[in-house]
Amino acid sequence: MTTSREIYTEAFETYRPLLFSIAYRMLGSASESDDILQEAYLRYRTAPAVEIHSLKSYLTTIVTRLCLDYLKSARVQREQYIGPWLPEPVLTTDADNMPFETAAQHESISLAFLVLLEALTPLERAVFLLHEVFEYDYREIAQMLNKSPANCRQLFHRAKRYLAERRHRFDTSRETQLRLMGRFLMACQEGGDI
Repeated sequence: MTTSREIYTEAFETYRPLLFSIAYRMLGSASESDDILQEAYLRYRTAPAVEIHSLKSYLTTIVTRLCLDYLKSARVQREQYIGPWLPEPVLTTDADNMPFETAAQHESISLAFLVLLEALTPLERAVFLLHEVFEYDYREIAQMLNKSPANCRQLFHRAKRYLAERRHRFDTSRETQLRLMGRFLMACQEGGDI
């Protein structure tokens, strides 16, 4: 006899690769992506069934919003450094368990693509990924992000322009980089604050 917990788990597991791909592309961290998926599962389990019209859209919305909240959180702001955003590589040897649905998605998650995404704000990154990589339309994205379709369209076009220009979110001088590196090394050696 199948329990309701098993039904919830099976339904969630169906979309796990998609959800992981979204979270990983937004956060660049496999461990943080797993944490986001765990939180999304818990929220899904406690949601009233009448709220869920499309499970795929519902779970995508939860994961996207959790990623945006994480990126805006005070902890991330404190830990953020001014260098490039470099994602953790996802290493897998089993093609059946890869967190990507197709070869095209696997290609789109290349390190070069992720490094390009560092030029975008979290909201621009979310809209760009949901539209360009996961092929959601602007209306669906607007519902997920509580924005208007026109606003999402504008964010997407701005993101495309920034990626084409290879714009950097942070411009730092060599002196600033050396100063911060020195402070970091001193803090590591002495156990103090940066």
